[in-house]
Amino acid sequence: MASFTLRILQFLIFPGAIFFHFDLVMALQLNQVSRFSPLQPPIKSPVNSISPAPPPQSTVPPSSLSPYLPSDSQPATASPPHPSPSNPPPPSPSPPYSPPPPPPPPSPSPPSTPPASPVRALFVLGDSSVDCGTNNFLGTFARADRLPYGRDFDTHQPTGRFCNGRIPVDFLALRLGLPFVPSYLGQAGSIEDMIHGVNYASAGAGIIFSSGSELGQHVSFGQQIQQTIDTFQLFITQMGEQTAANFISNSIIYISIGTNDYIHYYLPNVSDVQSKYVSWKFNQFLAYSMKEEIKNLYNSNVRKVVVMGLAPIGCAPYYLWQYGSEDGDCIKVINNMIMEFNFVMRFTISELRKELTDANIIFCDAYQGSMDIIKNFDQYGFSVTNEACCGVGPYNGWMMCMGPEMACENASSHLWWDQFHPTAAVNEILADNVWSGLHTPMCYPMNMEDMVK
Repeated sequence: MASFTLRILQFLIFPGAIFFHFDLVMALQLNQVSRFSPLQPPIKSPVNSISPAPPPQSTVPPSSLSPYLPSDSQPATASPPHPSPSNPPPPSPSPPYSPPPPPPPPSPSPPSTPPASPVRALFVLGDSSVDCGTNNFLGTFARADRLPYGRDFDTHQPTGRFCNGRIPVDFLALRLGLPFVPSYLGQAGSIEDMIHGVNYASAGAGIIFSSGSELGQHVSFGQQIQQTIDTFQLFITQMGEQTAANFISNSIIYISIGTNDYIHYYLPNVSDVQSKYVSWKFNQFLAYSMKEEIKNLYNSNVRKVVVMGLAPIGCAPYYLWQYGSEDGDCIKVINNMIMEFNFVMRFTISELRKELTDANIIFCDAYQGSMDIIKNFDQYGFSVTNEACCGVGPYNGWMMCMGPEMACENASSHLWWDQFHPTAAVNEILADNVWSGLHTPMCYPMNMEDMVK
């Protein structure tokens, strides 16, 4: 009992309990934001002293690197598709810390015969929606390295994924005939480790450099971009410039980020941001920053990009608890901001496609796909729509999931796994939609399957 009480006290400072507002530095960040206009460059992320150094370069000779997608690669076995409904309608460095010893890497994916695919690799950038273990190596409260996280994963062990099982990019990797891609900090830094792709995503990260800083360390979006470019430079060194350029241009960049800019920045009104920027202007700033980072990737030979919109966090158990929702109704004021963000981002991607004519960039509206599941939950096989499988308090949204005793027995009946994250069953449906629009169209102007043909 004493141990459990200590764990509760430790995690009471997770989202929504106490926010540490680094006022002076955040004010400096806001000073940058306040000067934003669509004609000015986005905020330049300073070098973060806590950013982990890139993995060491490989010494493998170029002759041993061909073919770049070995025929003996063994991805995990895909599970059957989920049934579809009949009628689908500003910055502050964290204090010094002593990092814990790194956890053991997850077990290899179970073997299966990969389908033919022209895609060489999958590179993932984002936040906890796609983090597969980056934060296991950082000093932060945003970690998923303990049970019941991962209990329904292939290994039945926590891997750092903020879910009971697989995350969307796991299902998409199978569709591409690839194994689960490793975390950037969870591999040795050799070409062999990264030849199928790398996952740079970090829980707590946002488009704004300081979003999520009160949780501890994370790898910001700008830093993830730099890590990606560093990886590509390693490919050039080992493969040769032309071979590496072909490899990169035939790989996919998957970006899922932006939620924390609301959860940990705009909605808590950090540095009084809401009095300076209405949500529309804030969304324009985020979209413009995303556009500039995609251009940086384009300049490194990236030609295939999937940009995910934001999910309806106004329906997340945390906000149902915080706003005192009656009957589990979603918080409209929050969801309106999310819809607005997705609208601006979709328009921005459409304009970027006109500018970068030899690139194929698509936008997938996670709000649209998620709301279809919420509205037709019974036809998808769900029975609990507004209560997290694991948590404490009303809607299980007051406190994060901290132990197996807090989790429900059958996560597949729930839409939400914890305060903010969906279950693996929901992730599979959304991944099916990203790949082919199986249950409902949500990607524009095409889905991923059409993009890689």
